[in-house]
Formats: sequence, C-alpha cells, structure tokens
Amino acid sequence: MKVPNKFIDRLQFATSEELQHIHNTSMQILQNAGVIFNSSEALEIFTKNGFQHDHGKVLISEKDVLKALESTPKTFKIQARNRKNDVWIGNDNFVLLPTVGAPNVTLLNGEQQPAKIKDFETCCKLVQSSKHLDMGGWLMVQPHDVPLKTAHLDMLLNYLTLCDKPLLGAFGDGEMAGDTIKMAMMIFGDQEYLEKNPVTAFIVNVLSPLQFSEEQVDVIMTAAKYHQPIVISNMALAGSTAPVKIAGLLSQINAEIMAGLVFSQLIGPGTPVVYGTTSAPMDMKTSISSLGAWETIKIASIASQIAQMYEIPSRNGGSLCDSHLPDAQAATEGSLLLSNSIRNGANFILHACGQIASFMAMSFEKWLIDEEACSLIKGYLSPLKINKETTNLDIICEIGSTGQYLSHLSTFKHFKELSRPQFLNRDNHERWKQKGSLDCANMASKELSKRLGEFEKPYIDESLEKDLKTFVQKKTL
Repeated sequence: MKVPNKFIDRLQFATSEELQHIHNTSMQILQNAGVIFNSSEALEIFTKNGFQHDHGKVLISEKDVLKALESTPKTFKIQARNRKNDVWIGNDNFVLLPTVGAPNVTLLNGEQQPAKIKDFETCCKLVQSSKHLDMGGWLMVQPHDVPLKTAHLDMLLNYLTLCDKPLLGAFGDGEMAGDTIKMAMMIFGDQEYLEKNPVTAFIVNVLSPLQFSEEQVDVIMTAAKYHQPIVISNMALAGSTAPVKIAGLLSQINAEIMAGLVFSQLIGPGTPVVYGTTSAPMDMKTSISSLGAWETIKIASIASQIAQMYEIPSRNGGSLCDSHLPDAQAATEGSLLLSNSIRNGANFILHACGQIASFMAMSFEKWLIDEEACSLIKGYLSPLKINKETTNLDIICEIGSTGQYLSHLSTFKHFKELSRPQFLNRDNHERWKQKGSLDCANMASKELSKRLGEFEKPYIDESLEKDLKTFVQKKTL
C-alpha cells in the first residue's frame, strides 16, 4: 500500500514567499518611516553606532537587522531558585506562564473587585503548586492595597519566597527592572554571573504604532546590560494602532520588534530576545480588542512563523478571552488560541491561565480550568508511539471477538497511562447530581480551596529570605 507523504492540514502556514514579503515590507518601514525611541540616552547610543535619527525617529537598515540577529541566541536557559525548575526557551521548547497585569479579580457571579496583595500571594501559590505552569512573577495581578511606587517590591518578595520556579521580572520601568536584578543577584550571584546566565526575563511593550516609551527603553537598557532575556511584545489593534489588513499589521509589528531587537544588541550583544505579540483586531462597535477573534489566532500563528524564519524564540498569547465569566465563551476562545500557540511553535506563552475580560481581570476559577486545558493540549500533542509493542497484536488475537480487556493483565499494567482530569467531571448523571450538580466553574472553585489548603512553602535559606526582606524594607521606607 502506498502511504502518502503529505496529509491535509487546514491551518494556514505562510509560504516562504509570503514571509519574505513581510520581511521586505518591514525593512522598508524601518528605513523610511523609522521607529521613535522616546529617550535621549537611547538616541545617543544610536548616534554613537552610526544610526540616523530625526526628532527621536530612528532609521534602521536591513543590514542592521541582520547583524543584530547574528548575535541573538536561538535558544537559552533561565535558571530557577530551585535548579530542578530551570527552563529552556527556543527551538521546540516552550514555557507556560499565568496571566499578567489584571487590575481586578472576577468572582464566580461575574462581579469584579480590585485586586489585593493577598490575591497576588494566591497566584504565587498556584504557580508553585501547578503541574503545568513553568514560570511566574511580577504583576500576575495589580494589587490596589499597597503603594503603587513600591508594589513591585512586595510582589517580587512574595514570588521569590513562595515560589522556586523561574522569575518574570518587574518591567514597568528601568528602576523596577533594576530592583529585580538586585534581588536576583542576592540569589544567584554578581553581575559577571548574570551576564553568562539568564536568571529572569523582562517583557518590553511596544507603543504601537512604531514607538518605544522612555520607560520601556530603560527596561531594555537595564536587561541588556546584564544580558537578561527580553520579550519584545506589541499589542497592535487592527484598524486602530495598526492597519486594518492583517498582512499590514504583521509587517508593522515585525518592524517594531526588529527595532527593539537591534537596540538590545547595541547595548548587550548576545542578549536573548523573544519575538512577542498579542495583537488582535479592534471591535469597531465597542472600540476594544477582540482577543477571542479568529484573526487573533491567525496573527499569533504567522508571528510564530516569522520568528522561526529569524531563528529566534517567540511569545504568543495563551488562553485569552473577552468573556467576563469562566464560562463556555471563555473556554472556547481561550482554548483555541492556547492550543494553536503551542501547536504553532511559540516558546514563551503568557496568559496561559487565568486571563479574563480582555485583560481587565483575572479569574482563579478560570486559572484552574485553563490548567486542565494545558494538560489536554500537552497530551494530544505528545507523540503517539506506533510500533509492534504498542499495537498489542498478540493480545488482540488472544481476546478476539468474545473476550474483554477490562480484567486483562495488560490493562492493569498500563491503565494509569490513560489521561485523568484533576477535577473536570467524568461521573455519570446520577453520581454528578449526588456531588452537588456543579458546573465546571463551581468545581474549579471547590478545587481551588483544596489546593490552597494543601500548599507547602518551598524551601528557602533563612538568611537569603532575611536579606530579601531587608532589601524591600529599606526601599519602601
């Protein structure tokens, strides 16, 4: 029998000609329109390196981009406080992170309440106890009950003492990034050590169209000075801060990311950079982002392909949704984008768990539901071994058409290999009723209480914890 060498895959993959066209268009944007860097220090660095600029607008050539890409690592490892939790980013490796930036927490009934530092502590405990989240850190929620100027210190301290997984650093401005570096040095070592070993990562948000704010420029300079990874990301909205045509949006966001990458390599050649976007169409009726739209998935898919063309890691959105409840809409929108981001080769997936209401809130119940989705996606993407041993021909012939497999030795030996959700329902209707007829969100709420009750703080050296607390106390006085 002839086996076909190509099978149907209805998900669009950009051709090499299409990817080259996006690249060429982006290079023209950089050379003709330029990108504004709102920082006199950044402009001095560009001038020193022979770049032309006019009123903050820096012009970048294709040659500059290709040179910068040469020094940008294809893959890198981020060390964790517990070295068993180190993660690799790039190639076929990927990490999952929870949501970031939500000012509110959504309750089961859809009501929102301002996030508090206690909610951030809960996020830390969920990251640490998660079987699927690899990394977490700053701003998983934005607490309103601590001073804004020093809130990042409270969050970093909570994360570093309640978690021993890799750290997402504070990226609000250069000072926050600097505080992250100082606290990381207490754990890992001096500047020389950090320059050779990534121990944190910073997200840099582009101000679309074609700008970098002074605060985000400072984050790039701080991170690149220590060769710590930078996730250069944009959230361009088609029809608002980017062209309404998706191909045009892709060309613009590529130009923005490449501009940031070039600048990072001027500061610290060899600094790891992740190509990131959560760009989406703008809903023309409501004037807000449409995170659950199919266009968002297509943008994420092709953005990952562009990053692969450049041979650098990519960041895409995870379980993003526009729903205000952990309901069917949230599950539909979130799981589609999350599964496609992982499938398309994204390496750094933010908002894998907990995001709700178009970034305006997070939901602990949705967090746990999203973790179940992560488990399902990892399961169906894991390779299925098809060989003589796994097909069990002898057993099939032995049992034939009159036997059964339930009591067979092979079932007892291998049944634990089958998937089993942590809390999603698989009971029959009667048993489900006996347990309270709970829907998925209420089941997640019940599981949340159980998981937090079982949380155990990971080991941390007493003197290190004391040093971290002292640093924060001195900074907050």
